[in-house]
Parts: sequence; C-alpha cells; structure tokens
Amino acid sequence: MHQPPHPSAETAAPSRAAGARVLVVEDDATVAEVVVTYLERAGCRAERAPDGPTALALAARRWPDLVVLDLMLPGMDGLDVCRRLRERGPVPVIMLTARGDEEDRILGLEVGADDYVTKPFSPRELVLRVASVLRRARPGTAPRTLSAGGLTLDASARRATKHHGPLDLTLREFDLLAFFLAHPGRAFSREDLMREVWGWDFGDLSTVTVHVRRLRGKIEDDPAHPRLIQTVWGVGYRFETADPATER
Repeated sequence: MHQPPHPSAETAAPSRAAGARVLVVEDDATVAEVVVTYLERAGCRAERAPDGPTALALAARRWPDLVVLDLMLPGMDGLDVCRRLRERGPVPVIMLTARGDEEDRILGLEVGADDYVTKPFSPRELVLRVASVLRRARPGTAPRTLSAGGLTLDASARRATKHHGPLDLTLREFDLLAFFLAHPGRAFSREDLMREVWGWDFGDLSTVTVHVRRLRGKIEDDPAHPRLIQTVWGVGYRFETADPATER
C-alpha cells in the first residue's frame, strides 16, 4: 500500500473533517466503498456518485463542502466534472489520479483542483488531505483583511478583490495569495510554500508551480511579465508590493 506523506501537526487530526458533506465521485465500487467508509469514520457525511452526470446532479441538489473526484471516469471525465463544478460555484476538489500521469495531474490543477492523491493511495492519507483542505476552506474566527498592490483579501469571508473587482480564486489560490500578502518582500522556496500553504512537509512541487502560474494569471496585469509575484532564481518566489517603475 502506498505510504502517506507525514502530515504536519495541524493536519494530523481527522476530526477536522467532522460534519463535512463530501461527495465521492469514483466509478470503481470497491475504491468508492473504502473511501466513503474512511470518511464516515472521520465524521464526514459522505455520498457517492459513480459518474460525472450523477455527481453534478447530486451537487446541484445539495452542494458539498468538498469533492473527491476520480480523474478517469466513464463518459464525462474528471477534468470536465471539475470545470462544471467550478462554473457553478466555489468548492474544494481533491482529485484522484493514476501514478505516473504527471500531465493529467497538472491538468487537474489547471482546471481548479485544490489537491490530488495518486493511486494506489492510503485511505488515511486521503482523510488527512480532506481534513487539511476543509480546515483551510472554513473561515477563521478572527476577521483579517490584507491589502497590497491593488489587491484586498478578507480572510474571514474568503473574499479577494483586485481594484475592487472580485477575483475568482480556488481554495489553494486564495491561501497562496493570503500567504504572500502576509509576507511581502520575503523570498520563499517551493518547499516553504508547500509546507506553509499546503500543510505538508513534502510533496510534488509542481503543484506549487502550477498554482503560482494560475494565481499570476488572475492578479497580474501582465502575467507574462509579473510585477507582484516575482521569480527569485535559485530560490523560489517573492511577493512585491511596490511597483519597480515608481522606485526610479
């Protein structure tokens, strides 16, 4: 059985998933049964859909707190399901992918998945990932507003704007922007960001790269020449609040 990565202390308690409504979209009945069983043991209210159309119908009837979504589904694949869910409203998505299909995993992140787990996987790892994503999706008790570079982020309301216009951010994009806004001018490696934003001590660093690229596409005036999220060669990324043109 695939060994799970070591979670940080804040993600180690499956009870963080208690009470959450989780939609499991998986056509393999055995895998789906195992996933649902472990989620229910963690206190989730889990519901299973064997295909994309059923998943969309169930989500429309009762919007889930999180979706566990298999990439390879009959008919409508997981990428299309993820796109359609994102069109209807914000919902965290953890995608299940086959080991070695890096291109598919990156495509999943590109269409808005917040995380992924590769098959074969440890059911406990999946529950820990679910708990981690749900913890970050739920507003904190203390409101906090961050502003810089024309961006404003309300952490308690999970709302972000650019020049007073709303930004359509996924869960991880929101968390990544919040982290950058809270630490302006500091350079962070992808390993740092994986640990601080995703809550994992190690993982596939391409996840960070894809999310930075997606976030740039939404907050930068010219994503090809980013002004806010700058690449620090040999290190990682740095969030700059000052426009270099104004410093001359």
